[in-house]
Amino acid sequence: MKNEIIIFADGSSIGNPGPGGWGVVLVYGSKVVEFGGGNKNTTNNRMELTAAIEALSFASKLKTKNLKLTIRTDSRYVINGITKWVNGWEKNGWIGKNKKDILNQDLWKKLSKLASGKKIKWGHVHGHAGIPGNERVDFIATLCAKEKQFKTQRFFDGPITKYPFDIFSLKESKKRPVSKRGSSGGKTAYSYLSLVNGVLVSHKTWTECEKRVKGVSGAKFKKALSKEDEEKIKREWGLTNNNFQF
Repeated sequence: MKNEIIIFADGSSIGNPGPGGWGVVLVYGSKVVEFGGGNKNTTNNRMELTAAIEALSFASKLKTKNLKLTIRTDSRYVINGITKWVNGWEKNGWIGKNKKDILNQDLWKKLSKLASGKKIKWGHVHGHAGIPGNERVDFIATLCAKEKQFKTQRFFDGPITKYPFDIFSLKESKKRPVSKRGSSGGKTAYSYLSLVNGVLVSHKTWTECEKRVKGVSGAKFKKALSKEDEEKIKREWGLTNNNFQF
């Protein structure tokens, strides 16, 4: 339908921070537009946010009434932030539970403003699972980062009949990689460590760990495979036993 827009958005960085890129594929009516860009010194989360911002900026310029948007991304950071956390951040003056400034608040403010008043369905898709739209924006984002193509440019702009990818398909055609979050090669966890406001806590389950770090700016978390692995992580984070709580 004319007033419906489907968007895929993704961000990438080489190093965190490092050179990064973002990519967008936008479908409206019978037309498809691909565009991307980047930044010479950024982070993956900033590129994920930038992709969503650029997509909504483009959609906002379309002269369509009662616009309905579906934005698909593999970033739960973006989805949870815009649907669950951003209102609380705004009410608290952009200060997190750890009493520190929310990271990337400049981009969150832009995204919140662009999303305000729009009918948006935020949909999560699994990354690197063979979903055509997600694979394409990942390719654009990675290309912009690797080739240092930081200025916004279009990669496709034409009728959907000539677009070479099945943009409407959400079928996964690849085996998904094991998630890095709360995971370490599929091995059984000894514990899950979280670091919030300088205090390290050991959790028995990932659910407990996730609950503590979720939405907290600057929080760290990692899966430990043994007592020795816990000690290694503590050293990596520059901590001593005085910081450790069970």
